[in-house]
Amino acid sequence: MKVLVTGSGGLIGSQAVKFYAEKADQIIGIDNNMRKYFFGQVASTQWNVDSLKKTHANYTHTDADIRDEKQIASLFKKHGPFDLIIHAAAQPSHDWAAKEPLTDFTVNANGTLVLLENFRLHSPDAAFIFCSTNKVYGDTPNKLPLVEQEKRYEIKAGHRFEKGIDESMSIDNSKHSLFGASKVAADILVQEYGKYFDLHTASFRGGCLTGPDHSGAELHGFLAYLAKCIIEGKKYRIFGYKGKQVRDNIHAHDLIAAFDHFYNAPRKGEVYNIGGSRFANISMKEAIEKIEEMTKKKLDAEYLEENRSGDHIWYVSDVSKFQGHYPKWRFEYDIDRTLQEIVDALEKRK
Repeated sequence: MKVLVTGSGGLIGSQAVKFYAEKADQIIGIDNNMRKYFFGQVASTQWNVDSLKKTHANYTHTDADIRDEKQIASLFKKHGPFDLIIHAAAQPSHDWAAKEPLTDFTVNANGTLVLLENFRLHSPDAAFIFCSTNKVYGDTPNKLPLVEQEKRYEIKAGHRFEKGIDESMSIDNSKHSLFGASKVAADILVQEYGKYFDLHTASFRGGCLTGPDHSGAELHGFLAYLAKCIIEGKKYRIFGYKGKQVRDNIHAHDLIAAFDHFYNAPRKGEVYNIGGSRFANISMKEAIEKIEEMTKKKLDAEYLEENRSGDHIWYVSDVSKFQGHYPKWRFEYDIDRTLQEIVDALEKRK
């Protein structure tokens, strides 16, 4: 078994490497540490890449740019054909995308197209899994009837999305952020390669993806960055919504397990909303309280009235479609277990 993982130094990519280290004969990772370029030294993934190379003998690292057609074609020819391709490399922040729209789009959209075309030409029997995002829905979730509670916003009881937002939500007529727009382009390309070329592809539209290997930064990595600020005594800025904004959080292990179910029974051009759902979601206020209790430290918080443009007030994924297709998949990490793992990892790395 041969696995290709893009963004292998990041949260999802590194979890994929660890997951398949015992299952695959060879894992090829692509990561050129653009996260450091996006968010600075604090978000560098080099420590994670070094750990993977040291720990897993069947892991081969490639410092390549997914936008480079010649580089990627050469990699497919040298190491392929692959059985599974997990595409987790991305510019992941909707705030950062506005600073360099061309960089954001070429990484997220053009880079995905380069990978898809080489998949089609050189590994057409593989399963291609793309890490998409809930930002493909833009700010449409903010138009839902929300109710303000003491520590969080909630959707009005009885609404059809009370269980969570499913794939029927429109991606049209909303403010996506430039990041959301570039991910929409990639998401649609992944679907199209499945449906048009009859290939096994899936776009997983994630809520907040999290875990102890997240190199959290202010512009990306909600729980990891929050925990880091509390542990290290750094100031944390809360952007609007009274700190009551809600996200569902799925641990990277549970996400890769979902990917593995798809790999073992792949479908063509599928789309899945994937996140912590009602099993694992939390507001910022609730997360602060929980981490403060775990660490016995207080957060130095600065509250800003203005929210991030297009930012979700409440987002919880309905994962029923995926569970219907793959009924043996189960969550293993609830919020408390996930947070404790993040805190323990950060304190160990101090």
